[in-house]
Amino acid sequence: MKIKEKEFEDVIEELKALAAQLGATVRFEKGDFKGGYCLLKDSKVIVINKLANTQRKAIILSEALKDLGVENIYLTPKIREIINQMNEEK
Repeated sequence: MKIKEKEFEDVIEELKALAAQLGATVRFEKGDFKGGYCLLKDSKVIVINKLANTQRKAIILSEALKDLGVENIYLTPKIREIINQMNEEK
């Protein structure tokens, strides 16, 4: 599946909604890091570098969601394919 640059913003919003459904907070921060999933005082947090390009943000978010475990929940076929594809592009 080829995603246009403009569509990445919509994809990121859908992935953020999925993260919230899984009980994770998504934070966009500045710094010298790539980002990813972590536990912070028993809270699930996905931190993404605010300065990363849109495609990189989507990749980081999909990797984090994969770590959280999306295998056993319903995802639209489009989002499932995006998560799988993004994880292959690491």
